[in-house]
Amino acid sequence: MSKNADGRIGAVAALVRSTFLVNAVYVESAREYGLTQQQGQLLCVLMAQPYGMTELGATLGLAKSSLTGLVDRTERNGLVRRKPDPQDSRAVRVALTTQGATLAEEFYAETCRRVEELTSGFSPAERDALAALLGRVVADNKVPSVFMEPDLTH
Repeated sequence: MSKNADGRIGAVAALVRSTFLVNAVYVESAREYGLTQQQGQLLCVLMAQPYGMTELGATLGLAKSSLTGLVDRTERNGLVRRKPDPQDSRAVRVALTTQGATLAEEFYAETCRRVEELTSGFSPAERDALAALLGRVVADNKVPSVFMEPDLTH
């Protein structure tokens, strides 16, 4: 493994290490809300709309059995519910309950605040540059829009 003598890291290492950093923030935030990281991700994904199990599994990158267990546990906690899919009588859609929507909003806002703190030493121009570059990585790799920019106006 090579290191840069000046202490800088390359794009690959920076992306991988920043992923670990953001995941750690996500895990810590989820734990404080009585959630697992996966439950926090599920709630954030469902904030936008209910999902069918197949599309939910693809979005979260989970196998059917893992997703079923995750939804089962989150449903037992009263945070999500399964409801019939209007387009397919054999399928169900997973939606937030009222309790789940409230918790999702709180968890989402707090997690966004914590992630935002990671760039607290950046100037507005540096934040904009980082957002533009990472936005290109996301767009070029067709990452689903599962975590939206927080509304910082309120």
